[in-house]
Amino acid sequence: MAGGGGFWIRFFKHRLWDEADARRVLPPAALERLRQRVATSEAGHSGEIRICVEASLPLSYLWRRADARERAIAMFGKLRVWDTEQNNGVLIYLLLAEHRIEIVADRGLTQRVEAATWQQMLADMSAAFKRGEFEPGLADAVDRIGRLLGQHFPLAAGRANVNELPDSPALL
Repeated sequence: MAGGGGFWIRFFKHRLWDEADARRVLPPAALERLRQRVATSEAGHSGEIRICVEASLPLSYLWRRADARERAIAMFGKLRVWDTEQNNGVLIYLLLAEHRIEIVADRGLTQRVEAATWQQMLADMSAAFKRGEFEPGLADAVDRIGRLLGQHFPLAAGRANVNELPDSPALL
């Protein structure tokens, strides 16, 4: 059985956040601009970018003391980011209750991009989010990931991105 003060503090912190908080941080107009940014980015490469913003972890994750990285990896699968033809999908995951950001990239891209590149991107997003700049932080990350995908997975001449995944951010 879970116990300890740390568990209960985390539990109540997560219970205070809900989808309304996610919509406050990223209102519908911001979500639409991010959707357009993902679509524009994907027009220049064969990769797929997904954004997932979650207000709080499900109770089962809290009970198991799972962290944001574990949830991001689960959402990578649930949102089918792993299921791209060239293994070049990328998930940007934001957990509002804990102010955590994770980037999960499929093996096609992780083999080609240094870990320091991802760490710098996370640090820059974190700084933007601390300033309350959620949309600009996510937009910058989409642009940077798009450049990486364009460099490593450019579209063949005369080809268009098949768009294997939805461009709209997932709000949970």
